[in-house]
Amino acid sequence: MNTLETNIQRYLLYCEEQKRLDDKTLKAYRIDLTQFNQLVETNEITKLNVDVLEKYIATLHQTFKPKTVKRKIASAKAFFHYLEYKDIIQINPFHKIQIRFREPVILPKTIPLSTMEQLLITMYEVLDNATSTYKKRKALLDVAIVELLFSTGTRISELCKLRAGDIDITNNTILIYGKGSKERRLQIANVSVANILNRYYHCYEKEISATGYFFSNKSGQALSDQYVRKMLKKYSSLAGITMHITPHMFRHTFATSLLESDVDIRYIQEMLGHSSINITQIYTHVTMAKQNDILKNKHPRKDFRI
Repeated sequence: MNTLETNIQRYLLYCEEQKRLDDKTLKAYRIDLTQFNQLVETNEITKLNVDVLEKYIATLHQTFKPKTVKRKIASAKAFFHYLEYKDIIQINPFHKIQIRFREPVILPKTIPLSTMEQLLITMYEVLDNATSTYKKRKALLDVAIVELLFSTGTRISELCKLRAGDIDITNNTILIYGKGSKERRLQIANVSVANILNRYYHCYEKEISATGYFFSNKSGQALSDQYVRKMLKKYSSLAGITMHITPHMFRHTFATSLLESDVDIRYIQEMLGHSSINITQIYTHVTMAKQNDILKNKHPRKDFRI
């Protein structure tokens, strides 16, 4: 059968087996295209014309935020490119549709450095005061995770899937496999961070060797981002931090701190593994916000009485 639903299933299989897309991308495509199938109100490929697509896009704008709309349109476009590639359709209606809309600039949320310091102080206190081997090992795992997130700006998904050989304890380097199977290698330059990772490695050497993962759970599987989220919530509470801290905020804090220290944005782009400098430039908005605060509250003109 050459129905829309059938072709969506074939396309998802093509993405998995031929394009080798990762699980998160496949999940997003599956959600977006299932929704597309429901909203266009037709299961016939031949009826998917410009009018139908424009109506679909209008519905998206009424329902979702611009960033989500952009993603869902991109998923539909990729699907129609596949239909065209497979000669299932002769004319791709997306070629006749011009889609332009500006996304609002949403500044990335960062962790104030004083808060970051307090979090680490609390975590090291828990590690130093652990009353059993189990508690000490658990605290050591948690400290290693947070130190690595903050010192490298790695994505939580990248950290959780680190393999045993991706971190070179001897040379203090980490090999990160990012989006699109792109690799980047970073230095673990801070001595304290290198020491805690070395300590963690020797404590968990058996688990690392047995599971193949640098960080793993009790079942021998890769550590989940949910574990990291719960762990951060626990230590934030212990530290008296009311701010909701997420794993991705470490990445934002890493980038923003370097930019505010006058590090060239191209180096930051490379360390973050961004494919385009346009993505990295979101952090310049944060530094501009800081600049505004400085000039507003620190410049002597504020004290003039004219």
